[in-house]
Amino acid sequence: MSAAKLVHGYEVVIGFETHAQLSTQSKIFSRASTAFGAEPNTQACAVDLALPGTLPVMNKGAVERAIELGLALGSHIAERSIFARKNYFYPDLPKGYQISQFEIPVVQGGEVSFFLGDEKKTVRLVRAHLEEDAGKSLHEDFIGQSGIDLNRAGTPLLEIVTEPDMRSSEEAVAYAKELHKIVTWIGICDGNMQEGSFRCDANVSVRKPGAPLGTRREIKNLNSFKFMQQAIDYEVRWQIEQIEDGLAIQQATVLFNPDTGETRAMRTKEDAADYRYFPDPDLPPLVISREWVERVRSEMAELPRVMAERFVTQYGLPEYDATQLTQSKAMAAYFEETAKACGQAKLASNWVMGELSRRMNADGLGIEQLPVKAAQLGALIQRIADDTISNNAAKQVFDALWSEGQDAQGAAGAARVDAIIEAKGLKQMNDTGALEAIIDEVLAANPKNVEEFKAGNAKALNGLVGPIMKASKGKANPAQVNTLLLKKLG
Repeated sequence: MSAAKLVHGYEVVIGFETHAQLSTQSKIFSRASTAFGAEPNTQACAVDLALPGTLPVMNKGAVERAIELGLALGSHIAERSIFARKNYFYPDLPKGYQISQFEIPVVQGGEVSFFLGDEKKTVRLVRAHLEEDAGKSLHEDFIGQSGIDLNRAGTPLLEIVTEPDMRSSEEAVAYAKELHKIVTWIGICDGNMQEGSFRCDANVSVRKPGAPLGTRREIKNLNSFKFMQQAIDYEVRWQIEQIEDGLAIQQATVLFNPDTGETRAMRTKEDAADYRYFPDPDLPPLVISREWVERVRSEMAELPRVMAERFVTQYGLPEYDATQLTQSKAMAAYFEETAKACGQAKLASNWVMGELSRRMNADGLGIEQLPVKAAQLGALIQRIADDTISNNAAKQVFDALWSEGQDAQGAAGAARVDAIIEAKGLKQMNDTGALEAIIDEVLAANPKNVEEFKAGNAKALNGLVGPIMKASKGKANPAQVNTLLLKKLG
């Protein structure tokens, strides 16, 4: 659980419910397609429409994706779970109830760890349960009518529920980004927030430190990380103002309006009893054998947290570096190829997290679109490590690689890096004899600095290094200059 962060003397308490749309081609209880963007009501079959006599049949692919998530989050995967009917009435819910899981969910417990700045945070999970999505209400304000599109009805979802462990909007967004990374990394959800594949609900309350949990309000359907932070920050301010004015917070479901930057109440919040849950008589218990779980485990790709641990042990990286480099499969693969090309893992990490990421963000590029190949960056880092070029010269080479992309002749890696170094005359001067000659000239021309340094003024050394670098046209190896200079000064 995270340490308290006070806002105007109040502690913020946040829990999350995230609906991840599973990447199956058909719906959770029918064979209708889950493809996005079809004409309204063209992908809703008799089961989705709840026509008399139809029966749901469990989608095995949805269960396997739930198992994958449980394994990725260190959760317990129930050997036996059951489906329930969640009863409520809304136009886009044709059955009058939603098939979900209540008392015994398929995924239980687990946690999500991430970094907020340099600080590691961990959010505990309560559960992740399988359920079907509802349809969608379409409101055409310009003609004053509403319609119902049932294409989404029956789409498989995993609802992932946390403990109220988060203590700020920044922490909540960092959690949501980490969960988004995990579900897309293992391929159970495409994570498209604009299309509703990854929808977050934030339960927000405030309290005085040490007091019982306050009354929460649920902000529904947050479909961007930017709006998520804005909505939580507004809700926190609003609740504190209400309490300070002597008013009680009423449990409610609210929506965030990005145009006004405000939340507004949609309906009073229901409790579990309001949904009248009872076991669905049309679906038998879901039984998952240990053999099935182990088969899914054996077929899964290396998880981000496992890969991060490997980066720490195999490459000697700090945990923070390893976590940042495993934010996506593509980023991790780029780093690993770079590190293997240069044999300098920490330098590779610094360049990928530093200069490379800076240029990516400035140019709005994804890791897959980079004009500098991993082999080229590895070769560049190798030239820094073997003292062929300085760090400043390396940035000039990197700029050239970035500007030109892969050259017309297809030269890559060391060949292209060396060609740029040669063409720009960036190679460091490492010849001891030549450097000593320059140093001798500078010492003879600056006797005052020499005397001051020998008298104990360490800063006087800078007055000697500058002229040496200038005389060498910036090509002298700084480390070698310092070594030779100190040797001559005794």
